[in-house]
Amino acid sequence: MMLTKTTIAALLASLSFVTAVPQGATSTSTSTTSSSSSSSSSSARRSSRYAASSSVPSTRPGLSSVFHGAYSGSATVTGALKASSVGTGIVVGGVPPAETTYPSDGQLHDAQPAPYVPAGGVGTNTTPIYNVQSDFDYESLALALYQEWIELDLFQYGLKTFSDSDFQDAGLTAEDRTLIEFMAEQEIGHATLISNILGAEAPQQCNYNYPFTNVREFVDFCQKLTRFGESGVYGFLGHLNSREAATLLLQSISTEARQQLIFRQFDGLFPMPVWFEVGVPQSWAWTLLAPYISSCPANQTRLAWQNFPALWILNQPNPARYNASQGFNETLGAGTNTLNSTGISGSAACFNNTGQSGNCNPAITQNRSIPLSYPGRVVNLTWDQPGKLVGPNNSYVTSSSAGTPAYVAWVSQLNVTYSALNLSSNTSGSTVQPDVETFAGDPAVNGTLFIAITDSDIFLTPFNLSLINEHVVAGPALYQAG
Repeated sequence: MMLTKTTIAALLASLSFVTAVPQGATSTSTSTTSSSSSSSSSSARRSSRYAASSSVPSTRPGLSSVFHGAYSGSATVTGALKASSVGTGIVVGGVPPAETTYPSDGQLHDAQPAPYVPAGGVGTNTTPIYNVQSDFDYESLALALYQEWIELDLFQYGLKTFSDSDFQDAGLTAEDRTLIEFMAEQEIGHATLISNILGAEAPQQCNYNYPFTNVREFVDFCQKLTRFGESGVYGFLGHLNSREAATLLLQSISTEARQQLIFRQFDGLFPMPVWFEVGVPQSWAWTLLAPYISSCPANQTRLAWQNFPALWILNQPNPARYNASQGFNETLGAGTNTLNSTGISGSAACFNNTGQSGNCNPAITQNRSIPLSYPGRVVNLTWDQPGKLVGPNNSYVTSSSAGTPAYVAWVSQLNVTYSALNLSSNTSGSTVQPDVETFAGDPAVNGTLFIAITDSDIFLTPFNLSLINEHVVAGPALYQAG
């Protein structure tokens, strides 16, 4: 049977969501300035979308006006959200025998519940309920919603802040600006979806403080922010109690993966230099996100995740340079370590450079013969001590339960690799970029990946990576390996 628009809308509206109640917001975020060709294109797209049936579920609006800048007040509440009882740590059990006894020989070993349906699977015989089912679910999706809200504002803010000629000078056209505008519209849908799952207390949009000063820095910040937004969700999807919510969130974050790829293309980087995308714990994503949230509305839903001390990569590879590894102290702060392109000009700049290594203009793909980084490269690091106020209204406090810093953890693709940390002080040191492969022919250290200072080289895999948290001294930081 073919479903009509009305039928599809009715099905969407009838999904078993908790109904979200927008809190104090009456319209979508401030519209952005774009060129006439961009505006006409988006108007045509919108006219088709808004012609849909009135029964189509409505979107949740963001704030009607978002403030941008640092927060100067004092928090009335500090620290992460805590329950009345807090244990001392996660107890890791042994491997249940049934987990390793399936023959895995390609044959069917149990009766089929229906034709063409093999035995097994979870949730295939239940009515889906798209609600959170535990504190873990709620806090994970609330973190994802904080991420969607900042992306909505970030994309709009960049379009509003920089002129058409600013984008053109960075090699981006009216069509490219329209694509960024559409990405902002995608975030409205993502924020609405997660808000509907969470319910009336779902976090609202906040006010933000961005580090970039030009289009090149804006694009690099976007590719790094979408990196940890995507990876932060991959890190918890498999652990959600609500498989139904996980299914919808996966369909949302798959779009964010495409956004990250596109911003890499805008950044003049090879779009997908890895075989597998990396997942990280919620506290890693929150540590990277929180510093850019200056303040939130009163009674904002708080998060339970940890904020680790900030980590700077002093010689972060700078994609704005012809030779990216030659940069030193060229980032816009810790954590994301976004490139700083100010003062890079002439033969040192890769934009419009026709030299042997190729330029870094926006493109479908760029193959730079001088790599951004390489195995054996010395990486210089410095980090904060715990106890710094960060995040919305300066209301969260950085902390660490780790011992003496001894290693740098490189978290990329399927790997958690450690390199020795050579201390030069209590809060600074260096390490050597490891030479390791995921599988033969796939360098594990590539793309936009995560590093952290740890006290131990504990063995971990993607599914239990959150066990690293108690060993994190500082970080994570995003390392621009390629």
